[in-house]
Amino acid sequence: MAKKGNAAESKTRSSISIFVVLGLCCFFYILGAWQRSGFGKGDSIAIEVTKQTDCSILSNLNFETHHGDEAGKIADQFKPCDAQYIDYTPCQDQDRAMTFPRENMNYRERHCPPEGEKLHCLIPAPKGYATPFPWPKSRDYVPFANAPYKNLTVEKAVQNWIQYEGNVFRFPGGGTQFPRGADAYIDELASVIPFENGMVRTALDTGCGVASWGAYLFKKNVIAMSFAPRDSHVAQVQFALERGVPAVIGVLGTIKLPYPSGAFDMAHCSRCLIPWGANDGMYMMEVDRVLRPGGYWVLSGPPISWSINYRAWQRPKEDLQEEQSKIEEIAKLLCWEKKYEKGEIAIWRKRINHDSCSEQDSHVTFCEATNANNVWYKQMEACVTPYPKTTEPAEVAGGVWKPFPERLNAVPFRISSGSIPGVSDETFQEDDKLWKKHVKAYKRTNKIIDSGRYRNIMDMNAGLGSFAAALESPKLWVMNVMPTIAEKDTLGVIYDRGLIGIYHDWCEAFSTYPRTYDLIHANGVFSLYKNRQVSFGSASYLFNFRCEKFFYASDI
Repeated sequence: MAKKGNAAESKTRSSISIFVVLGLCCFFYILGAWQRSGFGKGDSIAIEVTKQTDCSILSNLNFETHHGDEAGKIADQFKPCDAQYIDYTPCQDQDRAMTFPRENMNYRERHCPPEGEKLHCLIPAPKGYATPFPWPKSRDYVPFANAPYKNLTVEKAVQNWIQYEGNVFRFPGGGTQFPRGADAYIDELASVIPFENGMVRTALDTGCGVASWGAYLFKKNVIAMSFAPRDSHVAQVQFALERGVPAVIGVLGTIKLPYPSGAFDMAHCSRCLIPWGANDGMYMMEVDRVLRPGGYWVLSGPPISWSINYRAWQRPKEDLQEEQSKIEEIAKLLCWEKKYEKGEIAIWRKRINHDSCSEQDSHVTFCEATNANNVWYKQMEACVTPYPKTTEPAEVAGGVWKPFPERLNAVPFRISSGSIPGVSDETFQEDDKLWKKHVKAYKRTNKIIDSGRYRNIMDMNAGLGSFAAALESPKLWVMNVMPTIAEKDTLGVIYDRGLIGIYHDWCEAFSTYPRTYDLIHANGVFSLYKNRQVSFGSASYLFNFRCEKFFYASDI
């Protein structure tokens, strides 16, 4: 009898073991599927919060108070656009672009559709669209379905830009000018440019490609605003944003760049194909306008060191010599000091004030003393933007540089000097304190804001940049937008704080691709535009960004 009992007990244990093994197999199968899907706890929370807040009607937006005459109206429901519009960029539409002159890249600039041609529908996601990888994995990998274009994997195959592997794109960190990788390239720049001490924080990358330079600068706690046109290199800016790197569609053409004067600590061109010596140096003068006094300009690739490299570039040495000579002449005209030239890299530094420019050509043409930040759709000019005034020979025009992150919460010089009417030191400090309080409240509502789930964030009406300053984290970055109709232009203040941003009119579509922001924040936008015909039909293109989104409106 004892033997029979032992046999039965053994059989029971065996059955339990089988069920345990089967259970574990099922569990790990489901876990693997869950991981491959990219859907996680953060996403489920996001969906729940979206349900609670209702994406179409915001609970904390008191519409009746500000717009009582329209309170009873029912909002129109936007229908999905056709699948052909999955990557539609209204103001950089390829078909429309080809109807404009090619001279000076005019056709690659913003050309928005007239009212009758605007889409009033929701941009659909491509088939198989996946949740982007969290940073820093997103720097190196992008799901193929999110930007299904292989052109660059062929065109730039030997330059280490991008590789297609299975169902993802991989970005090895290379570039045309840095085949050994962006890290090695940045380290060479760091022998001249002080990245490590926080003195250089904001950078402009002209003709950025897939923005690997900007992606790897984050290691140095430097944030780059990258831009490139929507051209034959399909989706380069889209790839940058999918990677979690700040970028916009843009070009140096006939219109001024949408950034304030004296904004960037450095500017960069790595074989960006911009004709720097053309148009009487107009493009270098525009870079000079947006560079802070004491800022750096890096140019790598042709025509630098032409006498050594002309055979490799397969270009006549006479043409390259003339091209570099023009660049050197314009740099001297701008009073830039050449700090470095080695291999294919040259670095210049802008002087700290006008008094340092004793050797500047007396015949230089200065821009008229109007608002140098009034740049929206303004024609670029071949003139030099004057330095801010100084009273001492060694004084830094525009204020002494502060290292980052100290400059994030310090009162910017543009405010302390009284350059912005109506904004004082006290106003700045109160605004900074208020937005720290608001952001804490936001985080109580949405507990995954700073979890890494949201990488690309936009503030549609950035003010003094205090929302972005309160969010500051290596896990995310904020595109601070200064509406062109704002009563006070404070975008320069935002850059002084070590943040980035751009001018934009919300009556038009933003210079980006669909699905490129994780969270969009608005404060006062609807009140600002309440008496204007705002194209928030195009905003459906804005709001339909990267999967589950949140749109906070503090419009109270």
